[in-house]
Amino acid sequence: MNLKEALAHANSVLRESGIEDASLEGEILLRYVLGISRAQLYADLNTELSSEQEKTLEKLLERRRRGEPSAYITGHREFYGLDFRVDRSVLIPRPETELLIELAIKIARKSAITEIADVGTGCGAIAISLAAHLPQVTVYATDISPEALEVARFNCKRHNVADRVVLRRGDLLGPLDGPVDMIVANLPYVREHDLIKNAPLSYEPGLALNGGSTGLEKIRSLIRQMAKKLNRGGYLILEIGEGQVRAVKAILRKEFPEAAIEVHKDLAGIERAISLRLT
Repeated sequence: MNLKEALAHANSVLRESGIEDASLEGEILLRYVLGISRAQLYADLNTELSSEQEKTLEKLLERRRRGEPSAYITGHREFYGLDFRVDRSVLIPRPETELLIELAIKIARKSAITEIADVGTGCGAIAISLAAHLPQVTVYATDISPEALEVARFNCKRHNVADRVVLRRGDLLGPLDGPVDMIVANLPYVREHDLIKNAPLSYEPGLALNGGSTGLEKIRSLIRQMAKKLNRGGYLILEIGEGQVRAVKAILRKEFPEAAIEVHKDLAGIERAISLRLT
């Protein structure tokens, strides 16, 4: 089997299993087996796979066909132009979360932002992306999971920001010594009932997904802690689930009636983020 045939085979297997973006995922798995870049893959599609490479590809396709995400199979996920190590102790970074990075960078470059808290950092994708693009900023990255923090620590070293991303173990804002200028958070917001019904999400840590019966338990707790952890004039940027904007705005307005609140849509037109500024 040559590379062209392997790509077609992977695409067929994944497409028949109902995998979205089957051709892209098949390419990712084939490149992982071969340990090559996309440019190298397409440089000569007539290159033959060894029998061992064919067997390995079949095993990976079977894992993906059964629902295991490609990111966990390969141990990598790209986010905001950076490559991150991931495993089953951390949530796989999603493209829609890049909206938080764009909003935070835009605000930080116009304001005197020097300290940011990334709450529930997971693999560190948000904290590291912010540190990479905002050299004047120190990011405090908190997570309750020690396994997640180990993954984040590896990614910090890999992207040379370990001196400006301070990892802290604990729940929400609890690990912070004092208030910061900005809080960025992608907290669990999936309703527990929906999580049980969603088989593909079963591979990812429930701790990073389960938002309780309403999907808002962690978000509500974070907002209640903010008064002592966010400086005057500080910002909150929060990712939310589809259909949650009204409820989250109500929680924010109750706790901070004078704050300026904005809603932001992702590329799919979904109200994906809420930003707040303490006036």
